[in-house]
Amino acid sequence: MEYTPQNALSRARSSDSFANYPAILEGFSARGITDIRPRENVLTYKAWQALGRQVKKGEKGVPITTWIQVEKNGETFPVAKRSTVFHISQTEEK
Repeated sequence: MEYTPQNALSRARSSDSFANYPAILEGFSARGITDIRPRENVLTYKAWQALGRQVKKGEKGVPITTWIQVEKNGETFPVAKRSTVFHISQTEEK
């Protein structure tokens, strides 16, 4: 699957994992952001692009680990990938 803004948004919204919630809550709370709702107002750079928003220049996100399915030699298996998420307050409309 090609990694496009629409795919990023779809993956972010359809995931059922809560594994990154502690890192997200801690990371944004440390920055004084209190309205933290992963998959609603905390998304990846490309997911925000799909929603017509741009991460503001100089903003620092919170690093997380995501799992993507990779197909190789007819087999599909999960691979860990580092991603960065941003809070909606760190974005602006395009």
